[in-house]
Amino acid sequence: MTEASLNAAQAPRWLLTGAAGQLGRQLRTRLQPHCATLRLSDREPLADAGAGEEVVMADLADALAVDRAVAGVDAIVHLGGVSTEQPWAPILQANIVGAYHLYEAARRHRVARIVFASSNHVTGFYRQDEVITARDPVRPDGLYGLSKAFGENLAQLYWDRYGIETVSVRIGSSFPEPMDRRMLASWLSFDDLARLVLAALTAPRVAHSVIYGMSANPRCWWDNRYARHVGYEPHDSSEPFRAAVEARHAPLPRTDPRTEYQGGAFVAMGPHDPT
Repeated sequence: MTEASLNAAQAPRWLLTGAAGQLGRQLRTRLQPHCATLRLSDREPLADAGAGEEVVMADLADALAVDRAVAGVDAIVHLGGVSTEQPWAPILQANIVGAYHLYEAARRHRVARIVFASSNHVTGFYRQDEVITARDPVRPDGLYGLSKAFGENLAQLYWDRYGIETVSVRIGSSFPEPMDRRMLASWLSFDDLARLVLAALTAPRVAHSVIYGMSANPRCWWDNRYARHVGYEPHDSSEPFRAAVEARHAPLPRTDPRTEYQGGAFVAMGPHDPT
């Protein structure tokens, strides 16, 4: 364990980017009890800082603002950026330029570890009848997935060149409950998301590790054998929701992308069709 990570374990100050988003709001309440200070950042308005919190507004496209947000933290949970398929321009600024700004700021301020919110859409063009690991080649299902593949490669570079550890979490479908049949395989409960992030922040050594973010769902497409050292143990499962989901949603044709590919509807979206 490096001196920086040792200091973080003693009295950590963590930065949570994208804190105004759905997952950011969920992690805000779940992470703060585990650190001395949770610094919250977003370009959108945030609720006032509570006990053990700091608020620093920053647009990821603004290098100076990102640098201010990163200064003085021990680790970063990077949720910020575009989280759906969008035209190229916003993805470029938030997910490509913004990720570079974040890693450069982490390098300058000697941040020990980053938890990077990647996505299952990095491998969305694998079929749903396949089981893959993090060592299989990426197959992005759109510009959003492509940008997350860039972020994972950026994390690898900054580990190899600068020794900044990253856990790239390929988040599945994190919602209060599974919304459709596809999510019976890809669902990640909010509590399991927090368990995964905390494991990634506190594991003794992670180098650059890639792990799929899913709950303990009976049906799954992702094998996390190469990330067991992270120590993530899911507690929840999509199975209690199965009957209700299947009653609400009739089976789709096997040729429908939502049934055929792991990325679901994302594989059929054009770069200018974010619906």
